[in-house]
Amino acid sequence: MTVSTVQRSDFDLKPFMVSSDLVAMGQILSVLVPYAALWLAAYHVHDTLPWLQVLIAGLMVMFLSRSFALMHDCGHYSLFRHARVNRAVGFLLGIVNGLPQYPWSRGHAYHHKHNGNWERYRGPAAVLSVAQFDALSPFRQGLYTTLRHPLMLFPGGLFYLVVKPRVQLMCGLLAYVPHLLGCLWRYEWRRMFAYQSKFWYTTGEFWDLLFNNICVVGAWIVCGELMGHGFFWALYAPMMMVTAAIFICVFYIQHNFAESYSHRDEGWSYLAGALEGSSYFKLPGILNWFTADIGYHNVHHLCERIPNYRLAACHRANAQLLADVKVLRIRDIPTCCGYILWDAAHDRLMTVAEHRHQSSISAEAAARSYPFTKVEDAV
Repeated sequence: MTVSTVQRSDFDLKPFMVSSDLVAMGQILSVLVPYAALWLAAYHVHDTLPWLQVLIAGLMVMFLSRSFALMHDCGHYSLFRHARVNRAVGFLLGIVNGLPQYPWSRGHAYHHKHNGNWERYRGPAAVLSVAQFDALSPFRQGLYTTLRHPLMLFPGGLFYLVVKPRVQLMCGLLAYVPHLLGCLWRYEWRRMFAYQSKFWYTTGEFWDLLFNNICVVGAWIVCGELMGHGFFWALYAPMMMVTAAIFICVFYIQHNFAESYSHRDEGWSYLAGALEGSSYFKLPGILNWFTADIGYHNVHHLCERIPNYRLAACHRANAQLLADVKVLRIRDIPTCCGYILWDAAHDRLMTVAEHRHQSSISAEAAARSYPFTKVEDAV
């Protein structure tokens, strides 16, 4: 059954949209307790068994990846039954991941609302259209391609979790100072906090960004004082870098693949975006656990209120309707990472190599249709 013949009402979704506080709390404890224990273990063996510390760091990356996935569920208000609990736990997990959860979740909600509409949302890599890419100089084309190479996920991931939220707050506060001084000068007390910033969209986002930074930087200082700043950062920075790289990669490939639904605004379909613009990333069971079943991404986009612990069951219950969805495996990651251009004329994603090959064919066809190379030849 194809997306052209199926409707959202055909899916059996409602039974799986029930959140369980007990299951959710168990999932949170299954992350935070081992993660804290691994920090203590890494500290106690770093002088005597450095090889064991590497193994511990790998486990910490996996548990941190799971915590990011659970934070993602909190952003959809699906992990726990009540919105306030999701907000509170999401804020806590945001501290663990170094990321302001509320602003991130609002941006992520925009992605869900427009998934597959590449005129409105270009993914985490800010994919250019073919026309935009062709308008760049050769140097800037090379820079664009280089910055989207899979290896750039690692420095990009470190910047995304460790650096960007701090820079965001500082830049926003610096931009706020002239507004504050102007209000004080004109005695406009009510306008002091009526400030719009490009670094946050709402007052709620600002407070979440501020308190997240206070808690995260405070935790850095405390942990550095207790464990030694050298040891702390030697473990923390690589761990955050790898964790961010994993989740950015997983998120990216589940939407950027051959034949992914990549439509313009006109005629775009939410259902097609969920079923054809999202994939089923088939992972081994242990990796499904550490990523909180985020591989069932088509089901997640079909209904974001289904908690992670019910995605697999929902997928099985609707298997017949999901028979034609794109299935990806780990070996497909390098191929998917190459889809960094959007062909708006044909509503599809393509690689730079495919675009250049297509352009060369078009140029050859044009030359054959007009064989004269000089004016005098034509005469």
